[in-house]
Amino acid sequence: MICDAFQVAIVPFPFVDKPAIKRRPALALSNRVFNAGNGHTLFAMITTGLIDTWPDDHALIAPEEAGLVQNCYVRWKIFTLPNTLILRTLGTVGAADQAALTAKLTKILPVSIGTPTNQ
Repeated sequence: MICDAFQVAIVPFPFVDKPAIKRRPALALSNRVFNAGNGHTLFAMITTGLIDTWPDDHALIAPEEAGLVQNCYVRWKIFTLPNTLILRTLGTVGAADQAALTAKLTKILPVSIGTPTNQ
């Protein structure tokens, strides 16, 4: 399955602290052209944040637009997953969430990194 940026999909989420893999929602960060051409999609974790929150978590403004049934956070645990493992899509986050997520991701991973210093 090929996702586009800002789509929410159900994926087998990898855990680094336990041997388990669970089906969880995740936010596609990479665009459809990249995903189709590379066979993988770049995702960020989506969580209910019931146990804890991280300082840069983004509380979804309208989770229902993305097909989520409860309040959720996008957590910047970023991972790639082969497109063949994407189970299904739920929806797409709304415009307000897209703008907020783009701004936050740009702060975390600046698009303009600058001139290399070792030239």
